[in-house]
Amino acid sequence: MLTALDHVQLAAPPGSEDRLRAYYQEVLGMTEVPKPPVLAARGGCWFAAGPVRLHLGVEEDFTPARKAHPGLRVTGIEGYARRLRDRGAEVVWDDALPGHRRFYSQDPVGNRLEFLEVADPPAREA
Repeated sequence: MLTALDHVQLAAPPGSEDRLRAYYQEVLGMTEVPKPPVLAARGGCWFAAGPVRLHLGVEEDFTPARKAHPGLRVTGIEGYARRLRDRGAEVVWDDALPGHRRFYSQDPVGNRLEFLEVADPPAREA
């Protein structure tokens, strides 16, 4: 029986770890999690924020994920989008998901990331 999602892994090109650290830590506000030594030898890096876990693994013939993506829930989505823009990341809003505010961005190697927040329910008429 499935009980939880442990992590999502995205691919990255060899030698991109410093750019990934700058983005995932300084732009997104995540914390780097040390990889076990046997896995650290493969390159890449792991990040966490609360229960969210993202692993970036090195792939020799890297192609960024432009459609496949993690959907990351945030609070205060307007402020979070401003944080990304202020740090140089592109923010593309999308209103196609009913009941949610969401935008897309890309990490420094071109992987697509979705950020979303449940929208406030519409006010009821008295």
